[in-house]
Amino acid sequence: MIHPTAIVHPGARIGPNVSIGAYSVVDEHVEIAAGTQIGHHCVVTGHTRIGRDNRILHFASLGEVPQDKKYRGEPTRLEIGDANTIREFCTFNCGTAQDVGVTRLGSHNWIMAYVHLAHDCQVGDHTIFANNAQLAGHVHVGDYAILGGFTTVHQFCRIGAHAITGLSSVIVHDVPPYVTVGGNPAAAHGINSEGLRRRGFSAPAIDGLRRAYKTLYRSSLTLEEAKVALAAQVAALPEVSLLVDFLAASTRGIVR
Repeated sequence: MIHPTAIVHPGARIGPNVSIGAYSVVDEHVEIAAGTQIGHHCVVTGHTRIGRDNRILHFASLGEVPQDKKYRGEPTRLEIGDANTIREFCTFNCGTAQDVGVTRLGSHNWIMAYVHLAHDCQVGDHTIFANNAQLAGHVHVGDYAILGGFTTVHQFCRIGAHAITGLSSVIVHDVPPYVTVGGNPAAAHGINSEGLRRRGFSAPAIDGLRRAYKTLYRSSLTLEEAKVALAAQVAALPEVSLLVDFLAASTRGIVR
């Protein structure tokens, strides 16, 4: 299932039922697990591991060296999980020695055309990145997050689980879980209630998360006071613990 015009290094580890399209290149230190499809004119290089049943469309560049002037050729990695769709012209870079040394994309993600994952990004599962979403280095994105088209995220920012960004959002601070943001610079606009409904959150849980949002964004409390108030809400609604833990770990400050 490898096209005769594809160039696959004999040292690459290719699983069963993998297909590699015309004029694609797969280099020596690449591992591709069973059932993954590589389209035409793709380049998979570096120390890259791709899991099972991924669909990677044409002209993608995966595992290339980081766009970081400090990089000196260290054998850093790119790891991609299972059952992802990665559309045309996506560019995912390997990690750097200044961080954990690996860029990760989890499983069951829907990544649209021209998306960029820079070095050391950590992306969870079940996310959606619309066309031209761009992550700078060291960005973390939680499970089920949705990035609108042309969203750009500053280095070291974190986007929490179930958050959603609007079209052309510019993210320069952390986006808490469940929150909807948009604009340049991005501002908070409530919780992602429709996304939560689609994922099976109950009406009482969504109402409780709205109260948590108001505690954080609509009360007269300082951020530290809001953290204490949110911690007290966890007993009544365990889902708030995700928000509490995120705020405790945030170092860049949150979108306000």
